[in-house]
Amino acid sequence: MEIVSLKLYKGTTFEAELDDGRRLYLHADIISDFGVCKGMTLDREQLRRIVYASNLRRAYQYALYCLDYRDYSAEDMFEKLKKTYKSEKLCLDVVRKLAAAGLINDRRYAEKLARRLVVSRKFGYYRAKREILKKGIDPDTADEVLREYDEVFGDDLAELIEDRYSRLLTDSSDRRSIEKVKSALVRYGYGYDEIDRAVRDYLESADLDGGQTDAY
Repeated sequence: MEIVSLKLYKGTTFEAELDDGRRLYLHADIISDFGVCKGMTLDREQLRRIVYASNLRRAYQYALYCLDYRDYSAEDMFEKLKKTYKSEKLCLDVVRKLAAAGLINDRRYAEKLARRLVVSRKFGYYRAKREILKKGIDPDTADEVLREYDEVFGDDLAELIEDRYSRLLTDSSDRRSIEKVKSALVRYGYGYDEIDRAVRDYLESADLDGGQTDAY
């Protein structure tokens, strides 16, 4: 195959026309890296490498654009790229390049996500871990970043009860309301034992019905 025409297309993109009528749109960096010029003869493997390098550059630039708006885990970015670029190898190569440049880092991402889930949304350990794992973070890393909040979970649970569920905890003998609160707290990701203890502490501190906790 021969390049019969090479001309500036738009901005830093060039149009290279092959003798079979195909047109390639290549960034100036690709033109320079591969020495693309009019009259150049390419075999199939050379053409494949040029096209792959062009697609890789384009996908990488798209990934950088996405990172301008929010952080991504490696798996998140891979799935994002795959929606536009169907080649799994291409998407994986872009993710590896981003990771090598320090632009994506699963540990850093997990730390930020844990802070948002625990501090802002008041999720318990189990819910927070599920949400972190959904982003493709490995279980050991999820455990490590959540370990920093061991002393926070109890305070968050007490705060949730006080701020959101105290209206349901006005009668210590009202088992139905108490179980409703417990179910809600389970969905927040807290364990059964810690929920029982926190609800009991709230009822006792509120001195409901003279401190009697008949629902237990």
